[in-house]
Amino acid sequence: MGSDASIVQAARISYGSGTKQVNKDRGLIRYLMRHWHSTPFEMCEIKLHVRVPMDIWRQWIRHRTASVNEYSTRYSEAIDSTQRTAKDSWRLQSTDNNQGSSGNIDTKIGNTLSQREQELQTLAVDVYNERLDNGIAREQARKDLPLSTYTEAYWKVNLHNLFHFLRLRMDDHAQYEIRCYAKTIGEEIVKKWCPIAWEAFLDYRYHATQFSQLETEILQATLTAGPEAGIQRAKEIGLLSYGEKGLKRNRERRELEEKFIHLGLPIPWKN
Repeated sequence: MGSDASIVQAARISYGSGTKQVNKDRGLIRYLMRHWHSTPFEMCEIKLHVRVPMDIWRQWIRHRTASVNEYSTRYSEAIDSTQRTAKDSWRLQSTDNNQGSSGNIDTKIGNTLSQREQELQTLAVDVYNERLDNGIAREQARKDLPLSTYTEAYWKVNLHNLFHFLRLRMDDHAQYEIRCYAKTIGEEIVKKWCPIAWEAFLDYRYHATQFSQLETEILQATLTAGPEAGIQRAKEIGLLSYGEKGLKRNRERRELEEKFIHLGLPIPWKN
């Protein structure tokens, strides 16, 4: 429901009939996105029918700004489909991010893990079906199904909240599987549905780099007075703290370092 034209129409009603502050629709939509005017984007809504593994659905459903109705394994038998992992797709735990991954395991080990995964999923489905065959209630029979089991849902959301979902779930730090869903929704659906709003989202949200006040102070000190000034300001703020093993880990500092790299600037305390 709605389109780029709906966003423009909603925004221009604020000025009264016949008055246009921006002549072109694209310019107005980009202005709204650039200045965080969210209400006009709420005039567009979309309803998606999704099939998602349960472990990914747990992350998806965390976005509580959508209307959802999910497939029920109390009313119906569980979907006879599970997500499987290819032998070259087993990811290693990240050493600096407790909820992330980094790199892949050797395919020889991965092959064994994939075989064991298939055995486990087959056993779980067999046990589930055995319970159903013996008349066990569906609500109880399902309790040992793996998180790789697919679920389905209708997910209805307005464009403003969808952009928030996409900004988080398309990010490189998001889990790979939900990132694939998010990129498909964005690049295959939203891009065609509201192309001007999608372009503005990419320019001012997804590909944009945002600096906090403290980060800006460090950047300004570095650019105007040199690396030592940037280092001193970072120390004053608390981003550079040393212990017995040297520089202590700091997530905020690591995020700032990524922004320096993105801008092609040397990191002051690493020179």
